[in-house]
Amino acid sequence: MPRVQGLGIVLVLVLLIIGFSLLSPNFLDANNLFNILRQVTTLGIVAVGFAFVLLTGGIDLSVGYQISLYVVVCGILMSQFDLPWPLAIVLVLVLGVIIGLINGLIITLTGVAPLIVTLSMMTILNGVSYLLSKGLPISGFPSEFSVLGQGAVVGIPVSVIVLAVVWAIGYFIANKTYIGRYFYAIGNNIEAARLSGVNTRRTLLFVYAICGLFTAVGAILLLSRLNSAQSATGAGFEFSVLTACVLGGVSVMGGRGTMFGAFVGVLIVGVLDNGLVLLNVSEYVQLVIKGAILLVAVIYDAMSKNPRGRTRQIGGMTLGGRKPGPQTTTVPLS
Repeated sequence: MPRVQGLGIVLVLVLLIIGFSLLSPNFLDANNLFNILRQVTTLGIVAVGFAFVLLTGGIDLSVGYQISLYVVVCGILMSQFDLPWPLAIVLVLVLGVIIGLINGLIITLTGVAPLIVTLSMMTILNGVSYLLSKGLPISGFPSEFSVLGQGAVVGIPVSVIVLAVVWAIGYFIANKTYIGRYFYAIGNNIEAARLSGVNTRRTLLFVYAICGLFTAVGAILLLSRLNSAQSATGAGFEFSVLTACVLGGVSVMGGRGTMFGAFVGVLIVGVLDNGLVLLNVSEYVQLVIKGAILLVAVIYDAMSKNPRGRTRQIGGMTLGGRKPGPQTTTVPLS
Protein backbone atom coordinates (compact mmCIF):
# COMPACT_ATOMS: atom_id res chain seq x y z
CA MET A 1 0.00 0.00 0.00
CA PRO A 2 2.73 2.59 0.83
CA ARG A 3 4.43 1.87 -2.52
CA VAL A 4 1.14 2.24 -4.40
CA GLN A 5 0.45 5.54 -2.63
CA GLY A 6 4.01 6.70 -3.44
CA LEU A 7 3.46 5.98 -7.12
CA GLY A 8 0.15 7.84 -6.95
CA ILE A 9 1.64 11.08 -5.64
CA VAL A 10 4.50 10.88 -8.16
CA LEU A 11 1.84 10.57 -10.88
CA VAL A 12 0.09 13.66 -9.50
CA LEU A 13 3.38 15.58 -9.66
CA VAL A 14 4.01 14.46 -13.25
CA LEU A 15 0.48 15.44 -14.31
CA LEU A 16 0.89 18.87 -12.73
CA ILE A 17 4.17 19.42 -14.57
CA ILE A 18 2.63 18.34 -17.88
CA GLY A 19 -0.45 20.50 -17.33
CA PHE A 20 1.44 23.68 -16.45
CA SER A 21 3.94 23.13 -19.28
CA LEU A 22 1.04 23.03 -21.73
CA LEU A 23 -0.65 26.09 -20.23
CA SER A 24 2.52 28.16 -19.82
CA PRO A 25 5.42 27.90 -22.31
CA ASN A 26 7.82 29.34 -19.73
CA PHE A 27 7.16 26.69 -17.10
CA LEU A 28 9.79 24.19 -18.33
CA ASP A 29 12.40 26.89 -18.82
CA ALA A 30 15.61 25.91 -16.97
CA ASN A 31 15.68 29.18 -15.02
CA ASN A 32 12.10 28.65 -13.86
CA LEU A 33 12.81 25.06 -12.76
CA PHE A 34 15.80 26.24 -10.70
CA ASN A 35 13.60 28.99 -9.32
CA ILE A 36 11.10 26.37 -8.13
CA LEU A 37 13.89 24.46 -6.39
CA ARG A 38 15.11 27.62 -4.65
CA GLN A 39 11.59 28.51 -3.58
CA VAL A 40 10.92 25.12 -1.99
CA THR A 41 14.21 24.80 -0.10
CA THR A 42 12.88 26.31 3.11
CA LEU A 43 9.59 24.43 2.78
CA GLY A 44 11.44 21.18 2.10
CA ILE A 45 13.83 21.52 5.03
CA VAL A 46 11.07 22.43 7.50
CA ALA A 47 8.95 19.55 6.16
CA VAL A 48 11.53 17.01 7.37
CA GLY A 49 11.12 17.97 11.01
CA PHE A 50 7.39 18.57 10.59
CA ALA A 51 6.95 15.09 9.09
CA PHE A 52 8.70 13.57 12.13
CA VAL A 53 6.23 15.37 14.39
CA LEU A 54 3.26 14.13 12.35
CA LEU A 55 4.59 10.57 12.45
CA THR A 56 4.40 10.62 16.26
CA GLY A 57 0.77 11.77 16.09
CA GLY A 58 1.60 15.37 16.98
CA ILE A 59 1.62 18.67 15.13
CA ASP A 60 3.62 21.91 15.32
CA LEU A 61 1.62 24.94 14.24
CA SER A 62 4.34 27.29 15.50
CA VAL A 63 6.81 26.65 12.64
CA GLY A 64 5.59 29.69 10.68
CA TYR A 65 6.34 32.21 13.40
CA GLN A 66 9.41 30.27 14.43
CA ILE A 67 10.70 31.26 11.00
CA SER A 68 9.67 34.89 11.63
CA LEU A 69 11.55 34.95 14.94
CA TYR A 70 14.66 33.26 13.55
CA VAL A 71 15.05 35.63 10.59
CA VAL A 72 14.55 38.66 12.86
CA VAL A 73 17.03 37.40 15.49
CA CYS A 74 19.60 36.46 12.86
CA GLY A 75 19.17 39.83 11.16
CA ILE A 76 19.58 41.74 14.42
CA LEU A 77 22.68 39.76 15.41
CA MET A 78 24.38 40.54 12.10
CA SER A 79 23.24 44.12 11.47
CA GLN A 80 22.93 45.61 14.95
CA PHE A 81 25.40 43.56 17.02
CA ASP A 82 27.90 43.11 14.17
CA LEU A 83 28.38 39.44 14.97
CA PRO A 84 30.16 37.35 12.30
CA TRP A 85 27.49 35.64 10.20
CA PRO A 86 28.69 32.07 11.02
CA LEU A 87 28.33 32.83 14.76
CA ALA A 88 24.89 34.37 14.19
CA ILE A 89 23.81 31.20 12.36
CA VAL A 90 25.03 28.95 15.18
CA LEU A 91 23.15 31.00 17.79
CA VAL A 92 19.94 30.86 15.74
CA LEU A 93 20.29 27.07 15.36
CA VAL A 94 20.66 26.78 19.14
CA LEU A 95 17.59 28.97 19.57
CA GLY A 96 15.69 26.61 17.24
CA VAL A 97 16.58 23.60 19.37
CA ILE A 98 15.58 25.46 22.55
CA ILE A 99 12.15 26.46 21.21
CA GLY A 100 11.58 22.91 19.97
CA LEU A 101 12.50 21.54 23.39
CA ILE A 102 10.12 23.99 25.08
CA ASN A 103 7.29 22.72 22.88
CA GLY A 104 8.22 19.13 23.62
CA LEU A 105 8.57 19.67 27.37
CA ILE A 106 5.19 21.35 27.71
CA ILE A 107 3.51 18.60 25.69
CA THR A 108 5.15 15.69 27.52
CA LEU A 109 4.99 17.13 31.04
CA THR A 110 1.45 18.51 30.97
CA GLY A 111 -0.31 16.17 28.56
CA VAL A 112 -1.87 19.14 26.77
CA ALA A 113 -2.58 18.41 23.10
CA PRO A 114 0.23 19.46 20.70
CA LEU A 115 -2.34 21.38 18.66
CA ILE A 116 -3.09 23.68 21.61
CA VAL A 117 0.50 24.01 22.84
CA THR A 118 1.97 24.91 19.47
CA LEU A 119 -0.93 27.21 18.60
CA SER A 120 -0.21 29.12 21.81
CA MET A 121 3.52 29.13 21.04
CA MET A 122 2.74 30.46 17.55
CA THR A 123 1.01 33.49 19.07
CA ILE A 124 3.83 34.06 21.57
CA LEU A 125 6.54 33.90 18.91
CA ASN A 126 4.54 36.24 16.68
CA GLY A 127 4.46 38.83 19.44
CA VAL A 128 8.14 38.42 20.34
CA SER A 129 9.15 38.76 16.71
CA TYR A 130 7.30 42.06 16.31
CA LEU A 131 8.65 43.34 19.63
CA LEU A 132 12.21 42.73 18.48
CA SER A 133 11.79 44.17 14.99
CA LYS A 134 9.29 46.89 15.98
CA GLY A 135 7.47 45.95 12.80
CA LEU A 136 10.29 47.28 10.61
CA PRO A 137 12.38 45.37 8.05
CA ILE A 138 15.99 44.62 8.99
CA SER A 139 18.76 44.67 6.40
CA GLY A 140 22.48 45.37 6.02
CA PHE A 141 23.91 41.85 6.15
CA PRO A 142 27.42 40.76 5.06
CA SER A 143 27.66 39.96 1.36
CA GLU A 144 29.10 36.51 2.17
CA PHE A 145 25.87 35.60 3.94
CA SER A 146 23.83 35.96 0.75
CA VAL A 147 25.80 33.12 -0.86
CA LEU A 148 23.80 30.59 1.17
CA GLY A 149 20.51 31.55 -0.45
CA GLN A 150 21.66 33.02 -3.75
CA GLY A 151 24.98 31.35 -4.58
CA ALA A 152 25.69 28.18 -6.55
CA VAL A 153 28.33 25.44 -6.73
CA VAL A 154 29.00 24.08 -10.25
CA GLY A 155 25.62 25.43 -11.29
CA ILE A 156 23.69 23.91 -8.38
CA PRO A 157 22.20 26.41 -5.89
CA VAL A 158 23.81 26.17 -2.45
CA SER A 159 20.36 26.10 -0.85
CA VAL A 160 19.41 23.05 -2.92
CA ILE A 161 22.59 21.29 -1.74
CA VAL A 162 21.64 22.04 1.87
CA LEU A 163 18.13 20.72 1.17
CA ALA A 164 19.57 17.47 -0.22
CA VAL A 165 21.79 17.02 2.85
CA VAL A 166 18.90 17.64 5.27
CA TRP A 167 16.64 15.22 3.41
CA ALA A 168 19.38 12.58 3.41
CA ILE A 169 19.65 13.00 7.19
CA GLY A 170 15.88 12.79 7.54
CA TYR A 171 15.71 9.62 5.43
CA PHE A 172 18.50 8.03 7.45
CA ILE A 173 16.86 8.81 10.78
CA ALA A 174 13.42 7.58 9.68
CA ASN A 175 14.53 4.40 7.94
CA LYS A 176 17.91 3.34 9.32
CA THR A 177 17.77 4.09 13.05
CA TYR A 178 15.84 2.63 15.96
CA ILE A 179 14.60 6.08 16.97
CA GLY A 180 12.95 6.44 13.56
CA ARG A 181 11.04 3.25 14.25
CA TYR A 182 10.01 4.73 17.58
CA PHE A 183 8.32 7.60 15.70
CA TYR A 184 6.03 5.12 13.95
CA ALA A 185 5.41 3.13 17.11
CA ILE A 186 4.38 6.23 19.08
CA GLY A 187 2.21 7.46 16.24
CA ASN A 188 0.33 4.17 16.04
CA ASN A 189 -0.18 3.78 19.79
CA ILE A 190 1.84 5.71 22.34
CA GLU A 191 0.79 3.53 25.28
CA ALA A 192 1.71 0.32 23.47
CA ALA A 193 5.05 1.87 22.56
CA ARG A 194 5.71 2.80 26.19
CA LEU A 195 4.84 -0.68 27.40
CA SER A 196 7.21 -2.08 24.77
CA GLY A 197 10.10 -0.22 26.36
CA VAL A 198 10.18 2.94 24.24
CA ASN A 199 11.13 6.06 26.17
CA THR A 200 8.25 8.07 24.73
CA ARG A 201 9.06 11.31 26.55
CA ARG A 202 12.66 11.39 25.38
CA THR A 203 11.64 10.50 21.83
CA LEU A 204 9.04 13.27 21.67
CA LEU A 205 11.55 15.78 23.04
CA PHE A 206 13.95 14.76 20.28
CA VAL A 207 11.23 15.08 17.63
CA TYR A 208 10.23 18.62 18.58
CA ALA A 209 13.87 19.68 19.07
CA ILE A 210 14.88 18.47 15.61
CA CYS A 211 11.78 20.14 14.15
CA GLY A 212 12.93 23.42 15.70
CA LEU A 213 16.47 22.87 14.43
CA PHE A 214 15.44 22.18 10.84
CA THR A 215 13.01 25.11 10.93
CA ALA A 216 15.91 27.35 11.94
CA VAL A 217 18.03 26.00 9.04
CA GLY A 218 15.20 26.75 6.62
CA ALA A 219 14.74 30.24 8.07
CA ILE A 220 18.44 31.07 7.63
CA LEU A 221 18.36 30.06 3.96
CA LEU A 222 15.19 32.09 3.44
CA LEU A 223 16.77 35.16 5.04
CA SER A 224 19.86 34.75 2.89
CA ARG A 225 17.72 34.60 -0.26
CA LEU A 226 15.47 37.56 0.64
CA ASN A 227 18.29 39.63 2.22
CA SER A 228 15.70 41.29 4.46
CA ALA A 229 14.31 40.19 7.83
CA GLN A 230 10.65 40.91 8.50
CA SER A 231 8.31 39.65 11.20
CA ALA A 232 5.68 38.71 8.62
CA THR A 233 8.09 36.41 6.74
CA GLY A 234 6.77 33.13 8.13
CA ALA A 235 3.07 34.01 8.38
CA GLY A 236 0.95 31.10 7.14
CA PHE A 237 3.98 28.89 6.51
CA GLU A 238 2.61 26.17 8.78
CA PHE A 239 -0.29 25.76 6.35
CA SER A 240 2.06 25.18 3.41
CA VAL A 241 4.22 22.64 5.21
CA LEU A 242 1.19 20.78 6.53
CA THR A 243 -0.27 20.66 3.01
CA ALA A 244 3.01 19.34 1.58
CA CYS A 245 3.35 16.59 4.19
CA VAL A 246 -0.27 15.43 3.95
CA LEU A 247 -0.18 15.47 0.15
CA GLY A 248 2.94 13.32 0.41
CA GLY A 249 1.08 10.69 2.42
CA VAL A 250 2.27 11.58 5.93
CA SER A 251 -0.77 10.90 8.07
CA VAL A 252 -2.10 13.55 10.44
CA MET A 253 -3.25 10.60 12.55
CA GLY A 254 0.35 9.53 13.11
CA GLY A 255 2.24 6.32 12.41
CA ARG A 256 2.24 6.43 8.62
CA GLY A 257 4.27 8.20 5.95
CA THR A 258 7.71 8.31 4.32
CA MET A 259 10.40 10.89 3.73
CA PHE A 260 10.16 10.22 -0.01
CA GLY A 261 6.43 10.92 0.02
CA ALA A 262 6.88 14.13 1.98
CA PHE A 263 9.56 15.28 -0.47
CA VAL A 264 7.23 14.68 -3.42
CA GLY A 265 4.53 16.60 -1.53
CA VAL A 266 6.91 19.55 -1.20
CA LEU A 267 7.57 19.46 -4.95
CA ILE A 268 3.82 19.34 -5.65
CA VAL A 269 3.24 22.46 -3.55
CA GLY A 270 6.21 24.21 -5.21
CA VAL A 271 5.05 23.35 -8.72
CA LEU A 272 1.48 24.36 -7.90
CA ASP A 273 2.54 27.73 -6.45
CA ASN A 274 4.82 28.50 -9.38
CA GLY A 275 2.36 27.36 -12.04
CA LEU A 276 -0.52 29.39 -10.62
CA VAL A 277 1.66 32.51 -10.50
CA LEU A 278 2.75 32.01 -14.13
CA LEU A 279 -0.91 31.74 -15.11
CA ASN A 280 -1.67 34.99 -13.25
CA VAL A 281 -4.21 33.31 -11.00
CA SER A 282 -5.51 35.64 -8.27
CA GLU A 283 -3.87 35.21 -4.87
CA TYR A 284 -7.30 34.72 -3.31
CA VAL A 285 -8.18 32.00 -5.81
CA GLN A 286 -4.85 30.34 -4.97
CA LEU A 287 -5.85 30.27 -1.30
CA VAL A 288 -9.16 28.61 -2.19
CA ILE A 289 -7.39 26.00 -4.31
CA LYS A 290 -4.77 25.21 -1.67
CA GLY A 291 -7.37 25.02 1.09
CA ALA A 292 -9.51 22.66 -0.94
CA ILE A 293 -6.50 20.45 -1.72
CA LEU A 294 -5.55 20.22 1.96
CA LEU A 295 -9.13 19.43 2.96
CA VAL A 296 -9.42 16.63 0.40
CA ALA A 297 -6.02 15.22 1.41
CA VAL A 298 -6.89 15.19 5.12
CA ILE A 299 -10.30 13.59 4.49
CA TYR A 300 -8.68 10.91 2.34
CA ASP A 301 -6.04 10.31 5.01
CA ALA A 302 -8.66 10.00 7.77
CA MET A 303 -10.92 7.68 5.80
CA SER A 304 -8.09 5.45 4.56
CA LYS A 305 -6.76 4.88 8.08
CA ASN A 306 -10.19 4.63 9.75
CA PRO A 307 -12.63 3.52 7.04
CA ARG A 308 -15.44 3.11 9.55
CA GLY A 309 -14.84 6.55 11.01
CA ARG A 310 -14.71 5.25 14.59
CA THR A 311 -11.75 7.21 15.88
CA ARG A 312 -10.16 10.42 14.70
CA GLN A 313 -6.90 11.53 16.26
CA ILE A 314 -5.47 14.77 14.94
CA GLY A 315 -2.54 16.62 16.52
CA GLY A 316 -2.78 14.61 19.72
CA MET A 317 -6.53 15.24 20.18
CA THR A 318 -8.78 12.19 20.15
CA LEU A 319 -12.22 12.66 18.64
CA GLY A 320 -14.84 9.96 18.64
CA GLY A 321 -15.50 9.19 22.27
CA ARG A 322 -12.98 6.45 23.07
CA LYS A 323 -9.25 5.91 23.23
CA PRO A 324 -7.60 4.16 20.31
CA GLY A 325 -6.86 0.52 20.86
CA PRO A 326 -3.62 -1.30 20.06
CA GLN A 327 -2.54 -1.13 16.46
CA THR A 328 0.18 -2.81 14.47
CA THR A 329 3.32 -0.70 14.15
CA THR A 330 4.37 -0.33 10.53
CA VAL A 331 7.74 0.83 9.26
CA PRO A 332 8.04 2.11 5.67
CA LEU A 333 10.25 0.28 3.23
CA SER A 334 11.14 3.43 1.35
